Amino acid sequence: GAAIYISVAEQPARLRLDDRALLQEWQPSYKRGAAMQASIAVVACVLGVVAWWQTGSLGHLIGAVLIILPWPWTLIAMMPTNRLLEAMDAAATNPQARALIVKWGNLHLVRVMLGVLAALAFLWGSA
Repeated sequence: GAAIYISVAEQPARLRLDDRALLQEWQPSYKRGAAMQASIAVVACVLGVVAWWQTGSLGHLIGAVLIILPWPWTLIAMMPTNRLLEAMDAAATNPQARALIVKWGNLHLVRVMLGVLAALAFLWGSA
């Protein structure tokens, strides 16, 4: 749910800001959101594995795998962009910030897709 919120509400709103404010909003938002979403993914993965172990339902196992896949996606595909954005001085004018944040938003859509697929797998496993 949080990943959907970011793509549907937060990212479009932040893109309406000027370039300096855009980066000033992205940096603390990303830092806080990453910690929250990572911990939720771990808990959901563990609970999915437990549900699979207890029920034998393949849907729970698939959901557990899908819900944790944003971790490697973030580390492999998104981290170079994240590091560039985190290294920028938010008080200065950064002409590349907007393009990088747009790119970040597009990369983030993969995390949204994985979360939606995980939710569907968990629902299938519970049916």
